[in-house]
Amino acid sequence: MTYTSVFKDKLFAGQVVLVTGGGSGIGRCTAHELAALGAQVVLLGRNLEKLQAVTTEIELDGGLVSYQVCDIRNEDTVKAAISEIVEAHGQIDGLVNNAGGQYITPLENISAKGWEAVINTNLTGGFLVARECYVQSMQAHGGAIVNIVADIWGSMPGMGHSGAARAGMVSLTETAALEWAQAGVRVNAVAPGYIASSGMDHYPPEAGPMLREMRETVPLGRFGTEAETSAAIVFLLSPAASFISGTTLRVDGARPQVRVGWGAIAAPAAVRGRAAIAPFEGFHLAQTPKVFQS
Repeated sequence: MTYTSVFKDKLFAGQVVLVTGGGSGIGRCTAHELAALGAQVVLLGRNLEKLQAVTTEIELDGGLVSYQVCDIRNEDTVKAAISEIVEAHGQIDGLVNNAGGQYITPLENISAKGWEAVINTNLTGGFLVARECYVQSMQAHGGAIVNIVADIWGSMPGMGHSGAARAGMVSLTETAALEWAQAGVRVNAVAPGYIASSGMDHYPPEAGPMLREMRETVPLGRFGTEAETSAAIVFLLSPAASFISGTTLRVDGARPQVRVGWGAIAAPAAVRGRAAIAPFEGFHLAQTPKVFQS
């Protein structure tokens, strides 16, 4: 089996697309789809073993892929990594700014160190990668950037540090779209809602019941898939989105529209099976998060 994309074959042939956080979760899935569509994918992340594993997966599927170990929180490291990628491939046509992470804790328990760690990973690091891709390549050649944020509408109780960082990235997306348009660069964001991704396994075991019950607060009555998020990313990178810049595309099953007093929200099982809202399972190597395995 190979990746089943809704987009046309060879859509990104001849293009170099950098995917940060490409060693797992949404980044891994997106890297697979882009490679299946002909892109030369470059994975970037901190964990060498994960990058090597995904590289092997894509190569076995016949895709073009390389990887670069980099801590996006370090400015000099980012500059050097982007320089090496440009030297190896000539230019960078697309960036999926996906690397990030957070942990569950109320605001009163977040230390300055913990706050800075999440802000540096989800906002500062993303800025540094986007800036260097622009300065070192896209300013001269054009390109498309998709920043991965989160479903911050209605706030993020229990993860206020992440919500603040993601909101900052939404603003950064809008600013970059304006400032970099003159160079032929589009900048957008994708905001995943409750996605059944490996990222859910990073939370402590006691969060399991809460995670399993979250789908009941989603109007479509289910979790999203990594492939559904990847499809939104790929669309924004594609020529079909050539007049879209500065926007944030939510992939969340209408979750932010939920209001108190509406009664039952989640669609029943019979409705969830209808074609228009049935899950899209394009990723042939998708793995069910451990928290959902019984």
